[in-house]
Amino acid sequence: MDTNQLGEKIQQQSTWVQAVKQEMARVVVGQSELVDRLLIGLLTNGHVLLEGVPGLAKTLTVNSLAGALSAEFQRIQFTPDLLPADLLGTLIFNPQTNEFSPKLGPIFSNLILADEINRAPAKVQSALLEAMQERQVTIGDKTYRLPDLFLVLATQNPIDQEGTYQLPEAQMDRFLFKVMVDYPTPEEERVILDRMATSAPKTKTTPVVDPAKVLEARELVNMIYIDDGVKDYIVRIIHGTRFSEQVDPALKPLIRAGSSPRGTINLTLAAKAAAFLDGRGYVVPQDVKDLAFDVMRHRILLSYEAEAEEISAETIIATILDRTPVP
Repeated sequence: MDTNQLGEKIQQQSTWVQAVKQEMARVVVGQSELVDRLLIGLLTNGHVLLEGVPGLAKTLTVNSLAGALSAEFQRIQFTPDLLPADLLGTLIFNPQTNEFSPKLGPIFSNLILADEINRAPAKVQSALLEAMQERQVTIGDKTYRLPDLFLVLATQNPIDQEGTYQLPEAQMDRFLFKVMVDYPTPEEERVILDRMATSAPKTKTTPVVDPAKVLEARELVNMIYIDDGVKDYIVRIIHGTRFSEQVDPALKPLIRAGSSPRGTINLTLAAKAAAFLDGRGYVVPQDVKDLAFDVMRHRILLSYEAEAEEISAETIIATILDRTPVP
């Protein structure tokens, strides 16, 4: 199938994307970039970490996405006293049969909202790690597979650090994206005021697509063409985070560690999904540039010098993109 035929097929089978966006727009004002990132996460089977100050509709957006899909959804509020069993489930003893039987936890759903994930201790974060990466959960001596459509959407608050547990690098690397959620524009905030300043605001969406459609779309995403030149471009960008002196000698003292190969894989998958959302059967370099910040910002470890000079990962990524030739 050539790219033109694939593009036509994508346009035919991606009508649900616009339906989901329209349904979510009935509840969520603005945040179009955030909605796109969540849809890319769905299409690539990748988890998404959302970071922003309270009140920016992070939880509402995830709730709206779950409502627009005819899928099982669980919201888990992470707290310092949360236990792995509260997340995964546990074995319950039945005195009548003298046997233990499993009681599966809330993680056995399609969409999981891990609200304020950095408030949970390390043992809970480690339990979530296996589920995110291996798509399975071990309870006792038995392993249980998670659903085919399984997505963790986690939120964290960047300004309230009291009583929080910073996510380790290994856990951060499991997320496809780290999306920074920003304040709405004055125009959007006026719409929010008119829509939400009531005792009974509309916060529910209705299902407009079946999860089977999403799984079918994933097959099309895998078929999207990506030229060797674009593949090399992605590799050069990721390579630039590890050997930054080859990009700009001034970057060398600012980076402790660059992106892992998972960054290369995720940037490629995300670019394909972006092409799908745009109705194309092929990836263009702009897809890569648009998604590079969200894919890489949590995969670059800054040095103490960079933190002292208040140089962000975004600044480093922008420099790498500027200095990397576009095919």
